[in-house]
Amino acid sequence: MPTPPQTPKLPPLAALANEGQLADALSILFEPSPALLEKLVPAIHAQPLQRVESYETFIDLALSIISSWPKEDRASFISGHPRIGEVKNLSALSAAEQARTATPPEVLERLGRQNEEYETLYPRLRYITFVNGRSRAQVADEMEERLQRVRGDGQVDEREWEGELMRAVVDVGKIAKSRLSVLL
Repeated sequence: MPTPPQTPKLPPLAALANEGQLADALSILFEPSPALLEKLVPAIHAQPLQRVESYETFIDLALSIISSWPKEDRASFISGHPRIGEVKNLSALSAAEQARTATPPEVLERLGRQNEEYETLYPRLRYITFVNGRSRAQVADEMEERLQRVRGDGQVDEREWEGELMRAVVDVGKIAKSRLSVLL
């Protein structure tokens, strides 16, 4: 039987002044991505972190910075999260979050098709949702509802695309805060 991945540990807040520790903490909470490492780490490192009194305020600071980015950078940031239903190449926290309940193969196949359709309708985006204890089948139902709303002509306008991007960033923040509650 394979050994379950170790739950990562967040460094003490004072250690976030170190860029390497900062990158580690952000990667644990948000999932590593080029945008996180190349844009978010330097942007937070340039902030006076003595105002950060908790990891919750640290997450809020990160989300505030991310929300100010151009849409292409925000899209790159959320692409660091695995696709719903993905089972390979996951971080320790993603693996734990996605493995809480066994998922029938047909649900995983359905999610795979839905991810492809979503990414066709919303180029450069990945479907992100705060699962919050729901099964993958329940998430597939939610995803299906979202896809049905835009399937009509197969076109998503810029306003819809940006709304979906903003929703994804908000849900990434919810995921990070949920992870924080597990890690602390």
